[in-house]
Amino acid sequence: MTRSVAGAVALLVIAVMIGGCQKPLFPEHEPRTQYERYQLLRGQYRPVSQQNPYGAKQPALRERLAPLEETY
Repeated sequence: MTRSVAGAVALLVIAVMIGGCQKPLFPEHEPRTQYERYQLLRGQYRPVSQQNPYGAKQPALRERLAPLEETY
């Protein structure tokens, strides 16, 4: 009796793990925070990432951390 219950629970856990999340938590085309939305609505949006000289994506830290008045 307990083996069948344990087996059913294990099967349920495995089924949930296989299913996982279907949608990403933060889609790339939507702002992630209220600050990004504020900047987007006022034309001050800065990209999250940029390409490095080797073609790989990296965070655009310098652009995102600069004061809003400055542009690069």
